[in-house]
Amino acid sequence: MKRVKRMWQAGLSLLLFSNVVMANNWSELNLRQGVTEISRGVYDLHMIIFYICCAIGVVVFGAMIISMLMHRKSIGAEPAKFHENTKLEIVWTVIPIVILVAMAVPATSTLRDMYEPGNPDLDIEVRGYQWKWQYTYLDDDPSKEIQFMSALRTSQDEIYNRAGKGEHYLLEVDNPLVVPINKRIRFLVTSQDVIHAFWVPDFAVKRDAIPGYVHEAWAIVEEPGIYRGQCAELCGKDHGFMPIVVHAVEEAEYEEWLADKQIEAEAIFETVGKSWTMGELMTKGEEVYQQHCVACHQMNGQGIPPAFPSLVGQGIPVGPIAAHIDILLYGRAGTAMQAFGQQLNAAEIAAAVTYTRNAWGNEQGDMVQPKDIHTQMASQ
Repeated sequence: MKRVKRMWQAGLSLLLFSNVVMANNWSELNLRQGVTEISRGVYDLHMIIFYICCAIGVVVFGAMIISMLMHRKSIGAEPAKFHENTKLEIVWTVIPIVILVAMAVPATSTLRDMYEPGNPDLDIEVRGYQWKWQYTYLDDDPSKEIQFMSALRTSQDEIYNRAGKGEHYLLEVDNPLVVPINKRIRFLVTSQDVIHAFWVPDFAVKRDAIPGYVHEAWAIVEEPGIYRGQCAELCGKDHGFMPIVVHAVEEAEYEEWLADKQIEAEAIFETVGKSWTMGELMTKGEEVYQQHCVACHQMNGQGIPPAFPSLVGQGIPVGPIAAHIDILLYGRAGTAMQAFGQQLNAAEIAAAVTYTRNAWGNEQGDMVQPKDIHTQMASQ
């Protein structure tokens, strides 16, 4: 009787715990319904299978507990003596088949909807880098394409516990992806270096980003809002620092944002042609360094040798300028140093070179202009 009592107590405790979880944080523990037709279909499929599994659990464990209580040795139960039962074997073979078919039919329908091709209203190329994303809004006219990098905005002070953590710790970026609602969007997902995965739970979108391959993902976002995701494939040292933030807005607001991005692109083009002062280059260079370099080379430039060498008083920053520019443009094969020629514009590369050659006591006195970057690129 004591054993039975303990079993009942454990069962009641589990039931109470389940009620507390469901009352307080069930929405955080369960799959999200999302804001697309596909995401709601995936949620419904998930709940159907969940309830089927719960029913199976109740039947199986209920039968097991009843058998343990009604046929235990302490009340003098005698085990049945039989060798086989063909009818019973047919029953417990047919029932699982019926259950699997019942789950497979809606699952196949949902999967078909997820991969159904169509004519997109908007094509966005999503390219993964260690450890950031590049978004390109594709257009039949290449001059109208918008391209920008999106990197983690959480400060190093928060990451290393020198400051309090914000509401969206490790889930905030400097340049979010902006999309219009009620438009059919096709994401073309690929990678520049290693395997990543583009995952936005509220869209029911998760696609591997593999170098040399392009995978499609589709979404029609039905509600305005801010939706967050992450890289879902272990991709190196800062895999956890690679968030995705999507702003879904009304079409008019999206068109306004697009126009602002065009103006911003023109302003960047103008900055490439101007001559920068040392102060401007150092300020811009520090900003670029913190966004793109600090993960490997650290805030103080000391790096994490031998994988990420120190930049203080040695190596590339105190060597020839041409070699410094070259490694930023094209990276170095066989090392963790990636190419930034497709990630940064000429002004940003010039600023980064100038900053690292004059920060942390390097004091080389060198000042690199954007036109120097173009000159070296043209000579390759």
